[in-house]
Amino acid sequence: MKRAYKYRFHPTPEQACELARTFGCVRYVYNKALEMRSRAYTIEGRKVSYVETSATLTAWKRTEGLEFLSEVSSVPLQQALRHLQAAFANFFAKRAKYPVFKSRKKSRASAEYTRSAFRWRDGTLTLAKMDTPLDIVWSRPLPEGAEPSTVTVSRDAAGRWFVSILVEETIRPLEPVDASVGVDAGITSLVTLSTGEKITKPKHERRDRRRLAKAQRDLSRKAKGSNNRAEARLKVARAHARITDRRRDFLHKLTTRLVRENQTVVIEDLTVRNLVKSHNLARAISDASWRELRSMLEYKAAWYGRDLVVIDRWFPSSRLCSACGALQETMPLGVREWTCACGAVHDRDVNAAKNILAVGLAER
Repeated sequence: MKRAYKYRFHPTPEQACELARTFGCVRYVYNKALEMRSRAYTIEGRKVSYVETSATLTAWKRTEGLEFLSEVSSVPLQQALRHLQAAFANFFAKRAKYPVFKSRKKSRASAEYTRSAFRWRDGTLTLAKMDTPLDIVWSRPLPEGAEPSTVTVSRDAAGRWFVSILVEETIRPLEPVDASVGVDAGITSLVTLSTGEKITKPKHERRDRRRLAKAQRDLSRKAKGSNNRAEARLKVARAHARITDRRRDFLHKLTTRLVRENQTVVIEDLTVRNLVKSHNLARAISDASWRELRSMLEYKAAWYGRDLVVIDRWFPSSRLCSACGALQETMPLGVREWTCACGAVHDRDVNAAKNILAVGLAER
């Protein structure tokens, strides 16, 4: 299967300038093609294909005032049109909303290079329009004999540069095991397992809240458009990046452990978008990053031959006695421990995880 390996790299001033121009051209072509397709559909009632936008891109390069499009590699520009075509395909299939314009300040700065636009030789990567290879920090090796098919270069809000290398590799499934586990996402603990173990929430956002708040206050005092404001904005972005990196690292370690130790993992189908509407819980839910936890479990289970079962979000896992099956009428969030009529004393989260496991195994 195809798998992407992401690394940091440190560009030279010339490379940074070339990539910044490429990012700008990619954004410009995407927005201009989106405007053209939207106008054609609104005024003429017709759909514009990728082939037509590709031919129009060639005409744009010959237009007076748009010669700068010819100064960068043509492959990232073509890839931008392909991404726009995929966005429209998802929209018409009702899998996504209508495509929106890319903002210079808010959109992700990235450019995608296919095999014809980069050179991979002896473990070095050189992009089109560049004379020297990228100075990549090889934090882990690529699979032996891997040949990159696509390379995506990006720069985040904190000013860090990344390169994502897509390769094909064979991932061996893990040896089968007899264990299964139910996972209950919680507020007091990140997750509670049906084994009774509670994974403490790291609270990355709370630990760095003071540093982030100070950086945001400093930013608010700077004059718009000034160099001081640009530096203050960078400090805020770096604080957010630190929180995000630590959270993702913790989730990767947790999900890898769950997948390695269990043949079947059962979770709830939580609607995080609706849950964060609660002003009392929104910050805690966002910091827990439940959606990213589920996403990691999904693709790692597929990689390693494990089963991931997702049960219905309306299943009353907290109100159901895992010992006798009796259903309680109500169970406020403040109740962390309760006693059933059968005499069983339950920890709210452990009981929910046991019920989630039982229902998931039954559904499987």
